[in-house]
Amino acid sequence: MPQVLFEEGAHRVVVFNDLVRGDDGVQANQFLIQHGDQSALLDPGGALLYTPLTLAISRYMQPKDLTWILASHQDPDIIGAVDRWLMYTQATVVCSKLWGRFVPHSVPHYQKNAGADRYRLLEDQGGTVPMGDSELWALPAHFLHSVGNFSFFDPVSRILFSGDVGSSLVASGVAYRPVEDFEAHTRTMAGFHRRYMASRRVAALWVAMVRELDPLWIVPQHGLPLHGAAIPAFLSWLENLECGVDLLGAGDYRLPRGGLR
Repeated sequence: MPQVLFEEGAHRVVVFNDLVRGDDGVQANQFLIQHGDQSALLDPGGALLYTPLTLAISRYMQPKDLTWILASHQDPDIIGAVDRWLMYTQATVVCSKLWGRFVPHSVPHYQKNAGADRYRLLEDQGGTVPMGDSELWALPAHFLHSVGNFSFFDPVSRILFSGDVGSSLVASGVAYRPVEDFEAHTRTMAGFHRRYMASRRVAALWVAMVRELDPLWIVPQHGLPLHGAAIPAFLSWLENLECGVDLLGAGDYRLPRGGLR
């Protein structure tokens, strides 16, 4: 069931965390932000999620009236169903300029109303996405794990939508609730972060930026949300984590056993 993470006046944030069933794919969270008649859907996923997500958000609004589709990066579990969102909604896709020529590869050439005017391409430094008399912030998260990657921050709710950063691998059906024992929780995070985050240096730069935000929540695309004491614990853990290229050496780049024949 969807959960309302924040609701005050005309502003609402909803999470959909249980739309991926069983062995169909990796558990993923989708987020809907509404501010008056403006709305943004974050990382809506691919064909696996399009129909259940459309039905889920219809409890809160008419999907055709979506203002923005926010894509943290280009992966299929982020924006794989972009053709359907462009066809059946009025939304504009927000993504890195690096992926502005790649995301459209998921859109048939004959599909109308899916041209460049349906994309808002972000420069590397990020920027703002207008939401009526408010806005969302696109914050650089490059190489965590994609070369063109963004986190999104809602200054009204003070929720940081961190994409893959902070993700944990949990089973389908696990209750969506804040992490209480962060040290134990790292078991669900460590392997993923060591593999998918580019380096400790980049992670530490992101951490320094996030500390300036002082978010109330950090909600990743996969797994459980971080709140309260779990946030500083997570940031300290991440900025000291050896990952990505930090872990590679000559032994990782070898010819097949026996060499050339």
